[in-house]
Amino acid sequence: MATARASSSLAYPERFYAAAAYAGFGGSPSSAASSGAISRFQNDVALLLYGLYQQATVGPCTGPKPRAWNPVEHSKWTSWHGLGNMASAEAMRLFVKILEEEDPGWYSRVPEFTIEPIVDVEMHKPKLESAAESASPNGIPFLEPKTISAENGSVLETQDKDVIMEGLGSIGIYDQWTAPPVTGQPPKPRYEHGAAIVQDKMYVFGGNHNGRYLSDLQVLDLKSLTWSKIEAKTQTGSPESVNTVPVAPCAGHSLIAWGNKIISIAGHTKDPSETVTAKEFDPQTCTWSNLKTYGKPPISRGGQSVTLVGTTLVMFGGEDAKRSLLNDLHILDLETMTWDDIDAIGTPPSPRSDHAAACHAERYLLIFGGGSHATCFNDLHVLDLQTMEWSRPNQQGLTPEPRAGHAGVTVGDNWFIVGGGNNKSGVSETLVLNMSTLVWSVVTTVQGRVPLASEGLSLVLSTYGGEDFLVSFGGYNGRYSNEVYVLKPSHKSDVQSKMIEESVADSVAALLPTTNASRDVAPEIEAPQDGKIREIVMDNVDSEFVNMRSEEARERLVAALKTEKEELEAAVIKEQLQTLQLKQELAEAENRNAELTKELQSVRGQLAAEQSRCFKLEVDVAELRQKLQTLETLEKEVELLQRQKAASEQAALSAKQRQSSGGMWGWLAGTPPDRSDSQ
Repeated sequence: MATARASSSLAYPERFYAAAAYAGFGGSPSSAASSGAISRFQNDVALLLYGLYQQATVGPCTGPKPRAWNPVEHSKWTSWHGLGNMASAEAMRLFVKILEEEDPGWYSRVPEFTIEPIVDVEMHKPKLESAAESASPNGIPFLEPKTISAENGSVLETQDKDVIMEGLGSIGIYDQWTAPPVTGQPPKPRYEHGAAIVQDKMYVFGGNHNGRYLSDLQVLDLKSLTWSKIEAKTQTGSPESVNTVPVAPCAGHSLIAWGNKIISIAGHTKDPSETVTAKEFDPQTCTWSNLKTYGKPPISRGGQSVTLVGTTLVMFGGEDAKRSLLNDLHILDLETMTWDDIDAIGTPPSPRSDHAAACHAERYLLIFGGGSHATCFNDLHVLDLQTMEWSRPNQQGLTPEPRAGHAGVTVGDNWFIVGGGNNKSGVSETLVLNMSTLVWSVVTTVQGRVPLASEGLSLVLSTYGGEDFLVSFGGYNGRYSNEVYVLKPSHKSDVQSKMIEESVADSVAALLPTTNASRDVAPEIEAPQDGKIREIVMDNVDSEFVNMRSEEARERLVAALKTEKEELEAAVIKEQLQTLQLKQELAEAENRNAELTKELQSVRGQLAAEQSRCFKLEVDVAELRQKLQTLETLEKEVELLQRQKAASEQAALSAKQRQSSGGMWGWLAGTPPDRSDSQ
């Protein structure tokens, strides 16, 4: 999820099976992965991957050690047996980690077809069945394809089933997802795309595939269930200025059918603009054109919700180009093409993206789920578009799982929610919320790695032959999907959320927004206003509920509201005390911080003084070293002079001795006698 949330919010089992198929484990014999991908790895890596795969899918090695004459099987057994009692989830994680270290770009080369693992619904662990195992070319068992089935045992129709009627009319089963047979060249697998229906045709635009934004426009004819691609043109200026320049690729945008045209608004792009842009596609001319808007447009974003309410588009939340989450509210008037920045009262939903939104009774905007960078939500918020006030009503029935990247459509009072991820796995339940009673219930549950349990899928409502059909396309659940699924809602009372058998007062209190609990509700019961959620309950409940105007019911209602008000006041007081305590702790922490700051400054001053003294000492040491070198030179010179003096004295003494011993021979030689001796 969620842009790049999908790879992080889906559990390791989904990514593990994609990695296993790529590496040649658990894949189809016809796929390129199982025929030779494992040969890319060295023997030790391949054996380690084999051991991890067996540990993750089968469990610890309990078989006997093969004989030494079979070195291949002996090596496999050693690799597997060496993992001991390692947990299945840890083995999956290590398998994916090693594959990514050995081949960082493996995921971009994952084949389009991978085998769906058999899943133990109760334990939520993949398991092997002997009837489903067969040998791949490298001797590793892989899983045979399984028919997608619902939790209650009803089998989803596959593309191999014979079709009696054409198009959506061939769907005969109610409240179960069906994979109808489609023809034509299917679009590239994707998620975070946009889809809208105009005249029995589903238009799919943009999306994300392997981290790349797409810009193609694909069409599924719902009468013939045939895919085709539109080579759209772009209007760059005047109506006469049309060329074939492709529209900018984008993902996380919103696609809205408006009349016989389609509006694409917001979305992530490679080079985002400062503000949200809107463009329009005309199916008649196959032309894109930029829409000129007025007012103050919102900042650019993706993952927002855009809901058509009358002649306006209501935009909420999303994630901007800097990955900052938003919870602002904007309205675009489609008649004047003017943006209006709305400052609603009450507590809005926390900043989020990849949530779902719907409009009820042309007055109430409902926001469900979504995610931040680390958390997924399951909260429900309601905005009264007349008073522009946020509230968080009490929900009935089951508690939905947190999710982000899900999709939703409304059929009458029912809001169907499909897919999404919860930071652990794809969500497999298809939910329905009765917007009149705010009661949740499950329509159906799918098993295995079905694209319906995906993030970033699209969901549209088509009316064909007088019946309603939900059409799902694409998504990401460990691999990108380009499959189409259809569900025909039965409109039975058990599909539409039932009222829980509670007291009349409790039922009504549950429908009132908690932020309005302190209001005097008696006048609203006596004189209801058109369009309110709590009034529409009157159309779907028994006669006992219609006769709720008795004095006793009113008193019980007021008592329940007072009790709830007291609980809220107590909770507020508790929160205020906690806030006061936190403020005191913060003040103490700030005081400690100030003291530590002063101490740090003092230590820094002492350190600076020591550094200065150290520098002076280094200068003195340098001077002493220089003087020492000079002293050594002088000592050498003195020693040399002493040697010279001694040599001179020795020479003089020798000369004196020769003169005293000369005698007659010295006189004859012309050497005068030493007169000092004669004297």
